[in-house]
Amino acid sequence: MVENFVPVLILFLLAAAFGLGTVAISSLLGPKRPTKVKQETYECGMVVDPPAYRPFHVKYYLIAMAFVVFDVEVVFLYPWAVKFKQLGLFGLVEMLVFIFILLVGYAYIWKKGVLEWE
Repeated sequence: MVENFVPVLILFLLAAAFGLGTVAISSLLGPKRPTKVKQETYECGMVVDPPAYRPFHVKYYLIAMAFVVFDVEVVFLYPWAVKFKQLGLFGLVEMLVFIFILLVGYAYIWKKGVLEWE
């Protein structure tokens, strides 16, 4: 059974060698002409203020995490929709419980003010 994975291993090694090889060759053979302009921080084509580090507001992270959680949970609806007829009433009840739990989570983050942006 291990011999079935040998071509995959060879392909993986070739891909890794190609990637690492091209990076190594370009770093060895590429021109190195650092200037003051090249060493500056580049931020979307805009000149950066001297204090370049400004932390993001916590609200940004809360909204991002809520989006990821609900986005991943929506992915579970697709297999259910495909097998809806085969699951029958049991599948419908289970999905209603699942959606109810999602709605409770949504109501909780709404009540906590996570979705409010000032």
